[in-house]
Amino acid sequence: MRGWLFDLDGVLTPTAVVHMHAWARLFAPFLEAHGAEPYRDADYYAYIDGKPRYDGVRSLLASRGITLPEGEVTDAATLDTVHGLGNRKNDAFNQTLAEEGVRPYPASVALLDAIERAGGEVAVVSSSKNAPAVLEAAGIADRFEVVVDGAVAAREGIPGKPAPDMFLRAAELLGLPPEECAVIEDAESGVKAGASGPFALVVGVDRGVGRDALIELGADVTVDELDELIPALERAGEASAVRNDGDPTTPARTTTEEDRA
Repeated sequence: MRGWLFDLDGVLTPTAVVHMHAWARLFAPFLEAHGAEPYRDADYYAYIDGKPRYDGVRSLLASRGITLPEGEVTDAATLDTVHGLGNRKNDAFNQTLAEEGVRPYPASVALLDAIERAGGEVAVVSSSKNAPAVLEAAGIADRFEVVVDGAVAAREGIPGKPAPDMFLRAAELLGLPPEECAVIEDAESGVKAGASGPFALVVGVDRGVGRDALIELGADVTVDELDELIPALERAGEASAVRNDGDPTTPARTTTEEDRA
């Protein structure tokens, strides 16, 4: 395993809390101004979680019987359109992130350290267009030279998850074949994306989906925290050293089908 392709939210950082607060920041005053039922935290899970931003806006508005014009993606955040509210949420997210910050999962940082010691390559693959800001706020931006996020996908016309294309692009930018890369995901769409590509391994991080569900979606391995992978990573490094007669300057030979058997 030479490359490790990490999702961001729920894998490297607990960013869902920031998103929840940003949605509340958007909809609490909006619903009050429209005389609608107040916004509740439960609304995030019922109507927004896991959906693209504008779909989340549509779903929440429908739950309150509110109809707004669609508008355009370029709508100003001050406009009361579906796209305007979505853009307003993005502003609220950035403001909330700046105020509250976000810390990476310690176990995920421990795995990043272990991968670095083993000479592996890492990349972030996130549907969010805010991935660079989140990585910077979490203090781990300098660990990732390759970030394929929602902005990159839009710019390059890359299909999003559950298609595997964003992960394939990240492997390409690392200069590695996908067959030598692992996908690490916690979301259903992300696990499906990894399972539908020619990747060596799909790791499902159980942040609530459930281990059985992650396996059914295509994960090869499931963990609660990413540091559970470190012993296997270290054993693989030791085995590589043995194959190379203990000479760390000699590249490990490519694993063959016979080795896997």
